[in-house]
Amino acid sequence: MKKIIPRVDKLTLLVLAGAVWFIAGFNIMRIGTPDMIANWQSPVLPLLFSVVVFGLFFKFVFYKMVVKHSARIMNYGDEKIPFYRFFDKKSYLIMIFMITFGVTLRMSHLIPPLYLGTFYTGLGASLIGAGIFFFIQYRRNAVAVNA
Repeated sequence: MKKIIPRVDKLTLLVLAGAVWFIAGFNIMRIGTPDMIANWQSPVLPLLFSVVVFGLFFKFVFYKMVVKHSARIMNYGDEKIPFYRFFDKKSYLIMIFMITFGVTLRMSHLIPPLYLGTFYTGLGASLIGAGIFFFIQYRRNAVAVNA
């Protein structure tokens, strides 16, 4: 089984995590921003609310997640690690729940597109921020490993 699953070094895991979160954030913003723009009367409040959502999610969820996973990844030894280990099982379950909940909420039409789009824009931006922060962690650790 070891031969079948691609294995990478721990710095590559940081890049993979960054790419996953960056792409996820981009896709969520791609869904939310058009709904927000198409339904606003004035851009001030939706943009302000998106910034607040970004700040709250980045500070209280994604910043802590990046720090936790970066530390866990960097504590792996020098051996090659299965490529999917940039998250632990709990994080994969949370991601599955978030995707399922988000799709269900969007399909239910319970929340008007302006509000959901505004929320998605802020959430997507915070996910992009998490992706960028993983790339920063990669850079910091690459410099430390090669020093």
